[in-house]
Parts: sequence; C-alpha cells; structure tokens
Amino acid sequence: MFHGTITKELTSHEEWSHYNDNMIEDQKDFVFVKFSGLHLKSMENLQSCISLRVCIFSNNFITDIHPLQSCIRLVKLDLHGNQIKSLPDTKFWSGLKKLKLLYLHDNGFAKLKNICMLSACPSLIALTMFDCPVSLKKGYRHVLVNSIWPLKALDHHVISDEEIIQNWHLPERFRAYNHRLFFNFCPALKKVIEGLLGGTVI
Repeated sequence: MFHGTITKELTSHEEWSHYNDNMIEDQKDFVFVKFSGLHLKSMENLQSCISLRVCIFSNNFITDIHPLQSCIRLVKLDLHGNQIKSLPDTKFWSGLKKLKLLYLHDNGFAKLKNICMLSACPSLIALTMFDCPVSLKKGYRHVLVNSIWPLKALDHHVISDEEIIQNWHLPERFRAYNHRLFFNFCPALKKVIEGLLGGTVI
C-alpha cells in the first residue's frame, strides 16, 4: 500500500510527467527494439514507436498484437514463442506495407482461415508458422502459399512452383522441401542490422 502511494505521487509529479513526455517523444525515433524472454504480456508501450523497423518480441506471454498497428514502417517482426491464438483482420495487415519478415512459429494458431488474413500484407516474403497447431492441418502449406501471393519462403523452405500449381510435377531438385530450397530464416542479428542500415534487408 505504501509503495503504491509513493509511486502514484511520483508519477503525478510535474517533473516526472515531463520526463514521461520526453520518453514518449524519444520512442517515436526508435527503429529497433528487442524484448525477448522477459515474460511480457502487453505490447502497448510500442504504440508510440512509429519509426520502428525491426521488432523482436519473442518468448514472452503476448496474446494481442493490435498495438503494432501504428508501427507502419516495420520490416521485420519476430513474435515467436508467445501465446497468440488469433491474428488481427486484413485492415491491420494492409497497413504494414513494408513488412517482409514475420516469425510466428511456436504460438497457438489453430485456424487456417485466420492465418489467411496475412494475404493483405503486400510485401510479406518470408513467414514461419511451424510448431503451431495450424501447421499440422492437411493442406496447410498449399493454402498459405496460394493465399499470400508475395510469399517466397515458408517455414525454412523456399516455395516451389510445384506447391502453387496443383498436380504439376517438377524434377526432384525443384520439388517442395528439396534440400536445395532450404533457407535460413534466422540470420545473425548483426547481419540484419547491417542490412537495414545499408538499405537492404537480409
């Protein structure tokens, strides 16, 4: 009780309020944030990060990602290892016009129809959904690659033409899941930052 009273007095103090205003103003310039494995349950503090390009919020207890709606400059979003069971609607994803890399593996997604909301994401080229209940559904990969048109890679494998055109059988080296089509989705963090600073996303 005492601690709560002191905290309330501090946060209502004029100087503290000024500090908070400055901190929110600074957040508008953030281009990279990493809050991984911190047991966080909310992303509300990211609403003011309107310049954010890389967001790593993995291995927490996140269930709702709507606060990211204002982060329209996102290029990479890593939300793997959370407790997300449902994605926002197409309006949310159509606003993230620059998003290219999306890591959603190891979450609670179970409905293919909901995952297809990502079809509204115009620049999404790489997506991870493995270790989610939905990845065990029959036709999961076929449905996603034919719903999210910009997608080039799903769950560590480049998408083969064979997966897009039904009943088309290609030579072994061009078939789905061929080892030549394996793609490392998780390059070193340093490389990602260098790529962004250089104008290219790795």
